[in-house]
This record gives sequence, C-alpha cells and structure tokens, in this order.
Amino acid sequence: MIKFDIITIFPRIFDSYFSESILKRAQEKRLIKVVAHNLRDFTTDKHHKVDDKPYGGGPGMVFKIEPIYRAVQFLKSKVKSKKSKVRTILFSTRGKKFDAKTAKRLSRYDQLILICGRYEGVDERAAKYIADEEISMGDYVLSGGELPAMILVDAVSRQIPGVLGKLESLEEKRGSFPAYTRPEEFRAKVKGKREKVWRVPKVLLSGSHKNIEKWRQNR
Repeated sequence: MIKFDIITIFPRIFDSYFSESILKRAQEKRLIKVVAHNLRDFTTDKHHKVDDKPYGGGPGMVFKIEPIYRAVQFLKSKVKSKKSKVRTILFSTRGKKFDAKTAKRLSRYDQLILICGRYEGVDERAAKYIADEEISMGDYVLSGGELPAMILVDAVSRQIPGVLGKLESLEEKRGSFPAYTRPEEFRAKVKGKREKVWRVPKVLLSGSHKNIEKWRQNR
C-alpha cells in the first residue's frame, strides 16, 4: 500500500474527488491511503497563521517554513518501518514537468508527502531543505497545489497493480486511439447552415479485427 499525505490549507477540497470511482475502490481495497492534513494544525500562534510578508518587500504573502517543517516531521515520525521509502514533494511552477514516467517512478515509494503551496509562494527554505523534489504540472500558474496533488495521486495510483480492474485497463488502452459508438450516423443541424452528417469510419463497421487493429495503429 502507498500512502499519500497531503499538506494543505484546504483539506476539504479533496473529500469529493477521493471518495468516488477508482480511487475510492483503491482505498477500500487498501491499495492506497489518502490523508489531507490541515497546515494550520501545525502552527503555534492563536491565530493559526501560515503565511507572512516577504523579506525584501513585494506583493502577496509567503507560506512560513515553521508549520511546513512541523507537518513533514510529524508525518515522517509516523512511519512504522525504517525500510519504508518516503518522498517529499513540493508543487511549484519551476519544478520538473510531471509525466507518465514520473508517475511510474513515484509509484515505487511507500509514502508520498505532498506540500501544496499557494500562488503567492512558499518560503524558499522549504524547497531547499525539506522537499526531495519540486514538481510542476505545466507552464501555467494555478491558485495552489491542490489540483496538482489530485492529478499526482490519480496518475500514481493507476500505476499500482490491482487499482485498475480489467475493464478500466482496457478503457485506458482504448484512450490511445479514436473511439466511436452509436449512432452510426449523426446529423448535425446548425441554424442557417446546411445539415452535416458525421459518420463512423467504415473500417470499424467491417467486422474485420485485423483491419480494425491496423487502422488503430495508424491513428
């Protein structure tokens, strides 16, 4: 089983996504475990403050290093075996681009600690001294690391044997080539324009598995 520990200031965001479909079943089968931890629980002041103004001036606020450090140390202290492989990841725009190869590599760990920053930024010391690596989902800016965390958990979980059933494995394979279903012909009616007919390729209706497979490989 691989455990995903997500450090965030919005833990409830994950409730719906991880309680549905494949990821729900994976948790029920104890193939994965997903826990969202509120960063504010690791503060020591009465206001549970997790950010502050940046040194040197500038707009916005920056996540403080203290609660992040405490959260990561707490989670690492709960690791039962010294042999467990643990990886701490910080989501950032400058990080390594996430891809299928990275998902496969991360699926070999026993525990992934995911630090979700906000777009204002995270104290650089978290990246230098706490995170094992930084990961980016693309060349664009998101409001925080919560969506990247969901993507990573989903993609990594699919690499774990038993998470995908036979049908879902076939569905994943099917996603690599164009898919069609009924009706054989669809008539698109656009006001003021000539009716268009969108048809299923004839080869898919031929019944020849050899020709169909050849067609799919050429897509």
